Amino acid sequence: MPPDRPTRSERDSMGPMEVPADAYYGASTQRAVLNFPVSGLRFNRGFIRVLGLIKMAAAAVNAELGLLDPKLAEAVQRAAREVADGKLDEQFVVDIFQTGSGTSTNMNANEVIANRAAEILGGERGSKLVHPNDHVNLGQSSNDVIPTAIHLAALEGIERRLVPALQGLQAALEAKSKELWGVVKTGRTHLQDATPIRLGQEFAGYAGQAERAVRRLRRAQEELSEVALGGTAVGTGVNTHPQFASRVCDLISRELGLPVRETDNHFQAQNTLDAVLEASGSLRTAAVSLMKIANDIRWLGSGPRAGLGELALPEVQPGSSIMPGKVNPVIAESLIQVAAQVIGNDAAVSVAAQGGYFELNTMMPVAARNLLESIDLLAAAAANFSEQCLKGLSATERGPQTVERGLAIATALAPVIGYDAAAAIAKEAAVSGRTIREVAREKTELSDEELDRILDPAAMTEPGLGGG
Repeated sequence: MPPDRPTRSERDSMGPMEVPADAYYGASTQRAVLNFPVSGLRFNRGFIRVLGLIKMAAAAVNAELGLLDPKLAEAVQRAAREVADGKLDEQFVVDIFQTGSGTSTNMNANEVIANRAAEILGGERGSKLVHPNDHVNLGQSSNDVIPTAIHLAALEGIERRLVPALQGLQAALEAKSKELWGVVKTGRTHLQDATPIRLGQEFAGYAGQAERAVRRLRRAQEELSEVALGGTAVGTGVNTHPQFASRVCDLISRELGLPVRETDNHFQAQNTLDAVLEASGSLRTAAVSLMKIANDIRWLGSGPRAGLGELALPEVQPGSSIMPGKVNPVIAESLIQVAAQVIGNDAAVSVAAQGGYFELNTMMPVAARNLLESIDLLAAAAANFSEQCLKGLSATERGPQTVERGLAIATALAPVIGYDAAAAIAKEAAVSGRTIREVAREKTELSDEELDRILDPAAMTEPGLGGG
């Protein structure tokens, strides 16, 4: 804190602490600021939003249960709503790399809401007219609030941002599949020529990856909808009303428009990050899928003269500071880098998930940071890829031009003349530089009409026997 910044004295269980006079947070938060000057990284907006919603719902339920004065509860709810709406984001000042339970951030929220609620009631910041522990944190512990907030922030981020982005990607790929269905080109396996495939079929495969990514995320959402709230310190529910958690979950579920339920096993909910790890794994899988799609598309667009050159990608910016006229597949490269970051984030979540010792996982903040960042990055990059790359790409003539000269179309001869004979024709064509058709005309008794039927590239893109 700058030496000339005005302060006020606040007190927590460890004694007095000077905090900025204009801050809504108090002594516990200021201690955390001093203890963890590590990264400058903070919990994201989605996490702070749901943290505010938890505190708001908790105050409402505690008033309903007769545990909190209705006037005080109303002030807490108003203050918590301001937190949820982002009006007090600058007050959340604790570093991600803090106490492993996230206690510092839970107290940051408690103090901000308590001081703002005191103001709403006509009191002053630091007056403890509304107490951060006794009132705002009533029926709660950092040990159940923080994992609940992680689940809710991920649940909402997947629902509101990532799933729509992936569904938009799927729609763009399906539209491009239909547009390019008539383009027959040489397929590739092991980076070598394979039997013909429709360009539209390749894009249908990409669309299927996006669709299945959403399916996997839906399964992850089912696990994330189960929350730890109600377990308090170690999962036993000490110091909380038996109906508190289920009622709070009902209120939050209505607020989010998403299913939220109290876990039926609080001990696993607080001492593991298993559901978070599963969600992160689904994000990693989606990232790998998107990396495959982006790599294929940039390879198919490589060139324009010395590469594959089967796709023309949108030209969005100059590609080189030294080579005039060069244009690079930068949108695909951006998506690939996001995928790499998400894979790295998943590794961090995997390590964090191993930090569950006895009754509590103590690596929650870093798990939250990486999980929620992955959701936001994938959502933004997938939407950008759809808009700035997929929608504007088109097929060139290069793909169809290579089909007749491809050696793998000899595959269609195998059911007619046998594998060995077809292989001999393919080897002869490779050595001589002639086409399969030309060698087959010389080496077999098949007529031109029969060869036209058997070696029809379009027919080879459908199931069937007998060479087309």
